Amino acid sequence: MKKIKIIEVKSEIGAGTRGAGMGPDAVRIAALDFGSTFFKRHESVEVPNENKLLLEPVTNDFAKRIKGIYSFSEKLADQVSAFCKEDGTFPIVLAGDHTSAIGVAAGIKMANPGKKLGIIWIDAHADIHSPYTTPSGNMHGMPIAAIVGEDNKEMQINKPDEETIEYWNKIKNLGGVSPKAPYDSIVMIGVRDTERQEEQLLKKHAVKNISVAELRSRGEERISVEALSALDSCDIIYVSFDVDSMDPEISKGTGTPVPGGLTEKEAGSLIYYLMRSRKVCCLEVVEINPTYDRENRMAENAFEIVLKATNQLINDF
Repeated sequence: MKKIKIIEVKSEIGAGTRGAGMGPDAVRIAALDFGSTFFKRHESVEVPNENKLLLEPVTNDFAKRIKGIYSFSEKLADQVSAFCKEDGTFPIVLAGDHTSAIGVAAGIKMANPGKKLGIIWIDAHADIHSPYTTPSGNMHGMPIAAIVGEDNKEMQINKPDEETIEYWNKIKNLGGVSPKAPYDSIVMIGVRDTERQEEQLLKKHAVKNISVAELRSRGEERISVEALSALDSCDIIYVSFDVDSMDPEISKGTGTPVPGGLTEKEAGSLIYYLMRSRKVCCLEVVEINPTYDRENRMAENAFEIVLKATNQLINDF
């Protein structure tokens, strides 16, 4: 049986909108509303954030608040690494914006330096911009680029300053290894909102992206088997779930909604089946923004998905 431990990350400095930092607390409220003892049964720790930077002027236009993101990513990586080193422990990361993936991937690699890491990225976005290509400067659009060590200067549209480049290189090398995972160790599910710079990379590196239509055609169980099979060469797998992979008709509770997404049932079933694999070592849930929501619906959906995944872990291991 796996021992579940929760890491709460209330950082939102990588997002372009405010409120994602309240996501972990919104999930706690959802648990209380359901009468669940989830947060009492499982140990939870909170990683210090740098949200105070939201009150200061932006100085790095093409990687906003990059120094703060590096600082909190270091702390998150250390915490993830510590839990991953504990025999039988499975960390669940409840995070604000998706820059948390940088620290999560680094932490997993720090704990498993000799193992090949695979990533299943369930998201509406590819998040593979760099300071050289970003149209917004928001770093929650950059975690996959940081993880694979990508600058994409071939499609460069920006000229980052020296400080930005220095910190971007530090972020790419967080945990002492770059890339954390190569392109062929990443499977995307539900990605449907990309810019041309990202599309060029996805095509160039033949990154597997399973569409919502494919999932509906073949079903969640078959898609989970297909995604895991594509990562057969990997020793360990990390599942990162951005709630904007779900359709905004279900809930408005995220800062970057994109039509044509998964239902909450599809997302829950998909993650449930992925958790069957003994290679899966960490689950991350990000971008719940209660300020855009009504009656905390997105957090409730996310909590039910986490509960389903947790039950699979506890029952099957």
